[in-house]
Amino acid sequence: MPNLLDIRRRIRSVRNTQQITKAMKFVAAAKLKKAQQRVMTARPYARRMLQLIQHLALRHPDQSHPLLQARGDAKIVLLVISGDKGLCGGFNTNIFKAAYAFMDRSPGAEVVLDVVGKKAYEHFSRRKYNILSFYVDRLSFVDLELAQQVAAPLLERFVSGAADKVFLVYNQFKSAAQQDITVEPLLPIVDLGLEPPTAGALPAGVDYIYDQPREAIYRDLFPQHVITQVYRALVESVASEQSARMTAMDAATRNAGEMIDRLILTRNQIRQAAITKEIIEIVGGAAALS
Repeated sequence: MPNLLDIRRRIRSVRNTQQITKAMKFVAAAKLKKAQQRVMTARPYARRMLQLIQHLALRHPDQSHPLLQARGDAKIVLLVISGDKGLCGGFNTNIFKAAYAFMDRSPGAEVVLDVVGKKAYEHFSRRKYNILSFYVDRLSFVDLELAQQVAAPLLERFVSGAADKVFLVYNQFKSAAQQDITVEPLLPIVDLGLEPPTAGALPAGVDYIYDQPREAIYRDLFPQHVITQVYRALVESVASEQSARMTAMDAATRNAGEMIDRLILTRNQIRQAAITKEIIEIVGGAAALS
């Protein structure tokens, strides 16, 4: 049985850990509020951009733009977005599992990785996966500049023919208690779940009046759509990470409290046993003297 000194040391150590996890919970909650606001701001623009792209792609299915060209699935780039830090429950592990599941579903394809987040880079580099580019320690502040840096090599690789398809793997933010692992196509644009249009079955609503040639609009609009979707995935992932960290640190704080209660109970039992033993010795000594 451990002595009182060991128990007191453990109680002090667990209390220090509890203070750290409690502070990390409050920090994650503050960061989550800001990240959630950015998600709510980015979603309407990204959704409207997607609707516009779908409308244009369905009305002009001639695949005249390189980003509209449907190809095979022999060469795939998988953009994996994780976190830069741990202590966030199963956030990063679930991302890795989703990436492995995707690769298992594409046994005949050559899958290469683009990774955002230090945890993903460390995980896949240790396992000798083919990583085209990586971005670590960049998620403390996500902006369009980072999204452009991430999207630029993907666009270049797809346009050059080095990649047939590009997919995203990230955590989609649902609420402070829920994040959904999402695997969705990014390129080509015709792979966005669109059905080929039939006669008299064009999307609802009026068509657009083009002030510039269609090719010029495509040249500016389609790359911007890819950058927008990458930016949305990044802010969704950051919000999900802070949500997962807040939940994990809250659970760790509560577990530390339960552990402290058990240690205090054990300490009191040891003290009670020691006092009882001393009383028995005193009574035994007095009886022997009498």
